[in-house]
Amino acid sequence: MTTILWLRQDLRLHDHPALIAAAHDGAVVPVYILDDDAPGDWAIGGAQRWWLHHSLSALAKALEAKGSKLILRRGDAVETLTALMDETGADRIHAIRHYEPWWRKAEDALGDRICLHDGNHLARPEHVRTGAGTPFKVYSGFWRALSQMMPPAKPEPVPHTIRSPDRWPKSEKLGDWGLLPSKPDWSTGFGEDWTPGEAAALERAEDFADKVDDYEAMRNLPAEEGTSRLSPHLHLGEISPRAVWHAVDGHREAEKFRKELAWRDFTDGVVMTMPDYADANGRPKFDKLPWRKGKTADADLKAWQEGRTGYPIVDAGMRQLWTTGWMHNRVRMITASFLIKHLLIDWRRGERWFWDCLLCADYGNNSVNWQWVAGTGVDSNMFSRIMAPLTQSEKFEAGDYIRRWVPELKDVSDAAIHDPDEAGCRPKDYPAKIIGHREARERALAAGREAR
Repeated sequence: MTTILWLRQDLRLHDHPALIAAAHDGAVVPVYILDDDAPGDWAIGGAQRWWLHHSLSALAKALEAKGSKLILRRGDAVETLTALMDETGADRIHAIRHYEPWWRKAEDALGDRICLHDGNHLARPEHVRTGAGTPFKVYSGFWRALSQMMPPAKPEPVPHTIRSPDRWPKSEKLGDWGLLPSKPDWSTGFGEDWTPGEAAALERAEDFADKVDDYEAMRNLPAEEGTSRLSPHLHLGEISPRAVWHAVDGHREAEKFRKELAWRDFTDGVVMTMPDYADANGRPKFDKLPWRKGKTADADLKAWQEGRTGYPIVDAGMRQLWTTGWMHNRVRMITASFLIKHLLIDWRRGERWFWDCLLCADYGNNSVNWQWVAGTGVDSNMFSRIMAPLTQSEKFEAGDYIRRWVPELKDVSDAAIHDPDEAGCRPKDYPAKIIGHREARERALAAGREAR
């Protein structure tokens, strides 16, 4: 028997239930389909395409080492899989379950031709329910319920053998897909920070396990290497969540990190029940919020995107994002809050920028995180909670982080670097504040009252 292994955001061999099932059935045809039509406006962003290219290349080499190969096709996923079944004589498709609305629609369209497996979550989000049997809208309750289902099963090893079909179907060439940027190549900084692929993911998880006991104390300090930096690997499924969970077994401070890992499950549960969460306010009352629009707002958005707001911690984060495809989590909250509350620009415009620039922009995680900061989501901060970027910068000791990403400020003292404007030592080549904190706060509070 020949079966098809449909790969999406699960580009690994280790702990891959769909691969294990396919290998058990017989000959396996692993296939990745680049479907830019099914997601509509949510086709993968530019930074993710860079990672995808290198991740697919690494996966292809790993499959070749097992005597198999990776088939690449481009087009509508359902139509392509149907055609591949005819070409290969396969009578079944094995795949890991996904929760993006377009993938759920594709899975439904394939009907009984597809066998879905759990492998990208600690537990299936739809199985984590309130006492009344309804989905959780608040993370704290979700975590308590999920905790009762933990630990997850131990990760499974790679199958000893992956049988090849008698005849391989044709494959497109990865280089022809144009996933890597050119003219200009804005990804030159990515390779300095990242090595895509399963081997690098497993190595990073092992390295982080040695540091997890410091996670609670260090994770909020942008200048320190206190986070796992596993998010891009998890995003494309180069490592499974349960492999990450068990990587930190035996460490006394593992729970705080595991709560952050479980947040990914929660956000997929949110978009499962509210598929348009990336486009619609979780709380409809915020549909009346008077977001700024027009040329001035557009100019402010561009200044935020380019890291030219005059707020050092914000500018450092936005420049780190552009250069490396990643941003420290604490700074993500600060930069998002600044766009929404200080500049009063619709959270969806920031969400779109992150989608294109982040290597790890999950549909669920990205949308839920933006609505959490905006105060528009089902589980979120109050809109009236406005992060003070200057205070946050000092509190979390961001001086060296700022110096790294905003070189105009490299010679500013520790005492002044968080707010060189106020200290009277702003260099001429660094912009003045785009808006004062007090003025921005009052404007945002007024907008919030109008929405209510």
